[in-house]
Amino acid sequence: MLTGIHVAFIGGDARQLEVIKRCIQLDAIVKLIGFDNLESNFTGATKRPLSCDVLKDADALILPIVGTDDNGYVESIFCSKQLKLQEEHIACLQDHCVVYTGMAKPYLRALLDPKNIPLVELLDRDDVAIYNSIPTVEGALMMAIQNTDITIHGSECIVLGLGRTGLSMARALHALGAHVHVGARRQEHLARIYEMGLTPFHISELRQNVTNVDFIFNTIPQLILTAEVIAQMPQSAFILDLASKPGGTDFRYAERRGIKALLAPGLPGIVAPKTAGQILAQTLSRLIAEQMISRGNQHD
Repeated sequence: MLTGIHVAFIGGDARQLEVIKRCIQLDAIVKLIGFDNLESNFTGATKRPLSCDVLKDADALILPIVGTDDNGYVESIFCSKQLKLQEEHIACLQDHCVVYTGMAKPYLRALLDPKNIPLVELLDRDDVAIYNSIPTVEGALMMAIQNTDITIHGSECIVLGLGRTGLSMARALHALGAHVHVGARRQEHLARIYEMGLTPFHISELRQNVTNVDFIFNTIPQLILTAEVIAQMPQSAFILDLASKPGGTDFRYAERRGIKALLAPGLPGIVAPKTAGQILAQTLSRLIAEQMISRGNQHD
């Protein structure tokens, strides 16, 4: 339970609604900032403006997946006016307040560091990333089917990277009957790919492995699908880049060659916002409860 704990939300999308519901269910005191246009009212939550008066009591401050942009603005689909998180707002937070977000840009870090406000980036956590790989893979399969005229079954697929998303992607493609080749760098990843019954290759050999590919799913957040690599691919190939912006593909050259290449970061919030929100709600409620227990132990 989160009885008596003050939780403030600033902005967000449909995923945030699931987190709000969970906090109310666990008896937290919930304040909503940037939810003016939200049609449904949550019993047990109050809508407030972005001000020091609202933030000074917060034990936990929850921001959207991308906490702020490079200029400090917080995205909210439920608010028509802009929300900008500034130094004066952070100065109001209590020392024990923890800020939760999906990922933090330098602007947010620069605000929090001088006051030593704890920051938790949820997308850095293995549990959240593994859970999120489920809607990511489902969304990736949907996009692959929509943008091609062949079945995944029997196709030649390449997955780049065997991280949390790459592993789930490779497993799903294999289960659908694709011929799956996985590119990785680490020897233990190459061994795992072999153990899974897939075809491993080292990233340095990518150019040689794309000559008859139908689908490429990239999860590596650096330029990996260069013009030199794309030049070796058949024009009918489809590239789906799942890495964070700007992705790992030379999209300009892919377009010039007539190869369809799409950047699709953040698929969980697009294809399954309710499930993605429930994943965040489960993790956040546990972390906030642990935070309060830890704080109580420090005061004993």
